[in-house]
Amino acid sequence: MKKRLFSLGFVIVTALSLSLTGCGSGNNNNNASTATNEPAASAEPSNSGGNSTATEPAAGGADISGKITFLTNRTDMIGKEYDEYVKRFNEKYPNIKVEFEASQTDYNQQAKVRMASGELPDIMFIPTVPNSDLPKYFAPLDDLGLNDQITFKDFKATDGKVYGITSGNSTTGIVYNKKAFADAGITELPKTWDEFLAACEKLKAKDIVPLASNFKDKWPLNNWVYDMPRVIEGKADFPNEKLNQEAPFTMDNGYGKAFSLLRELNEKGYLEKDINSTNWEQSKKDIAAGKFGMYFLGNWVINQVINAGTTSDNVGFFPLPYDNSGTITAPLSPDFFYAVSKDSKNVDAAKAFVKWMIEESGYEDFAGFLPPLKGKESKLPQIQEFQATGVQLQEATPDDAKVTEIGNKAQVDLPAMLQEFVLAKDPQSVFDKWNKAWAKSKKDLGY
Repeated sequence: MKKRLFSLGFVIVTALSLSLTGCGSGNNNNNASTATNEPAASAEPSNSGGNSTATEPAAGGADISGKITFLTNRTDMIGKEYDEYVKRFNEKYPNIKVEFEASQTDYNQQAKVRMASGELPDIMFIPTVPNSDLPKYFAPLDDLGLNDQITFKDFKATDGKVYGITSGNSTTGIVYNKKAFADAGITELPKTWDEFLAACEKLKAKDIVPLASNFKDKWPLNNWVYDMPRVIEGKADFPNEKLNQEAPFTMDNGYGKAFSLLRELNEKGYLEKDINSTNWEQSKKDIAAGKFGMYFLGNWVINQVINAGTTSDNVGFFPLPYDNSGTITAPLSPDFFYAVSKDSKNVDAAKAFVKWMIEESGYEDFAGFLPPLKGKESKLPQIQEFQATGVQLQEATPDDAKVTEIGNKAQVDLPAMLQEFVLAKDPQSVFDKWNKAWAKSKKDLGY
């Protein structure tokens, strides 16, 4: 998949919640800016699945009927928002009964078990399986008439057919407390790295911790190691260049430049006083209270900060200015992808619900995502603020399976590497160690 850049004037957005791309549990978008990735293996595509002929749902919807079940990770919405969705959905499709099955354990693992047993719900989110295996389990969604409108159309596709549609997307930036900025005398959002450092200095002078890194927990560092190297290089597929490199980690490429940003913030005293004893849940309260000024995380955290003890109008969001060029790019990554079981007895009904969720439900606003449809505007003020900066969005691409294989064999853990890099007396020595491990694994695997 080739890199695509979207101006936020054309791709608009939204913010928060429990999602694969970032629910505050470490499930952030790594690989491919992950949460989101996968390629690989093969099977003959099914046309529609089940006993139904899948066509784009009729405008009225009265001619489509059946009972469908949706396996969801959003257990918090069952009996609440999902009930309201079904009520509105049934105004258009009165003869479709929708039920929800809660995933009470690890969703990805539970979904894989269901796939292995052949007992799939009518609708589910796609777990981490090779794209070439998708036709074994799911019906193509090309007949919904959305292919020209959806983002990440090729992410869950194979043999020219789309099998999954993203439920929403995320970007990464600076989530900040507006009152803390005002108290520190910061009157304009920083547009360059030097201006960002100056803002940090003003916060520090007011005894406000400039940036909550949650360094100890490691997963909050994901954006520094998976997103920023791609953005700095201007190449969504930058990580795949490692396949042809013996020493992919250098001080002057995306990895070194991204890692050095956090190292500089730590050296200047702009992170927590003791970065080895941070607390994720407490940090949200401290951001909300203005004790900490900023996060560098995905838009999903915005509502979590608000819910931790402040008001929406006190929380802002702007892209991180990682250099002094004045031109800023931010990553765009998908969250879970809706899919319809090819063996569903009511494929048309299931597809109608997926289409409605994408176009009419408003789920992306509730969940804090950027809309899955190109050109759809967000209702969230924080995203509108982010958009107004003129930032461009770099659409994520999946990592090459060989790159992932080499990294796994070499036991490369990028967030852990960043921790080493930030604390090391000689950061080059950290890269030297991991370059050696990478080269050996690459050779052992015959790549």
